[in-house]
Amino acid sequence: MAEPIALPSRPRVPGLGATIELLKPLTWFAPMWAFGCGVISSGTAIVERWPYVIGGILLAGPLVCGTSQAVNDWFDREVDVINEPHRVIPSGRMPGRWGLAIALASTVLSIAVAFLLGPWVLGAALGGLLLAWAYSAPPFRLKRSGWYGPAAVGLCYEGLPWFTAAAAATGAFPGAAVLVTALLYSVGAHGIMTLNDFKSVRGDRRTGLASLPATLGIDRAARLACAVMAVPQLVVAGLLVHWGFPVHAACVVALLVGQVACMRRLLRDPLRFAAWYNATGTTLYVLGMLAAAVALRSLGSA
Repeated sequence: MAEPIALPSRPRVPGLGATIELLKPLTWFAPMWAFGCGVISSGTAIVERWPYVIGGILLAGPLVCGTSQAVNDWFDREVDVINEPHRVIPSGRMPGRWGLAIALASTVLSIAVAFLLGPWVLGAALGGLLLAWAYSAPPFRLKRSGWYGPAAVGLCYEGLPWFTAAAAATGAFPGAAVLVTALLYSVGAHGIMTLNDFKSVRGDRRTGLASLPATLGIDRAARLACAVMAVPQLVVAGLLVHWGFPVHAACVVALLVGQVACMRRLLRDPLRFAAWYNATGTTLYVLGMLAAAVALRSLGSA
């Protein structure tokens, strides 16, 4: 009689690789870049407050952003079984309720680190964590809306890290110029997040997620995303001229011109070129953030 074939058992405890994959390190770049822009814009010498800067970088990337990824994967696990079964939770590499446990533990750790960095940083971190949970978790599930979902992500990826960095670097509430610039780039990031939804438009339509590509249609959503990315940068350039930084404003405009060239290709076939634009046009977008931050640094140290 043939012996039964022993099937490989699923792990009871996730491995280090599965845990790192759950936290998605590639997504940490955007908030960490925004944090760097916030440090520069503060006008503070980094050497004077380097522990706060390092702590803030960890908070913006691995902690708060990593938490948001874990939360999202946990509450999307049933949908991912259909759309992306290779992810760590539906594939079984993150067994049981470990995904939720990691999300909760990372939330607590993020709050603890933010507490050590000061009250303004703590407030920004709490806001980011609340948005991260509200984006994915019921009853809010902001990701079901093509308007609220990208707005929440854009704020978490750009505005809040910029604010957090300026607060951590100075130990005080950032000035109006820093706040306005950070907010404008958060608004522009709404368009970037909309482009990110193009990769899942078919699944969104089947599962009832009201992303803008699913509700407005591919072409209209792409044109709207381009406008939402471009207009805030024009406003930033105008403000930089008003604040006495025409050279930095010219840099922002030149980088925007490059983005417009990329947008023309994007609009020819948004489904095909959305990922390409996120690797090209978005790079020019974040370089514009850096140019604005350098100008604000001069303003803050004047």
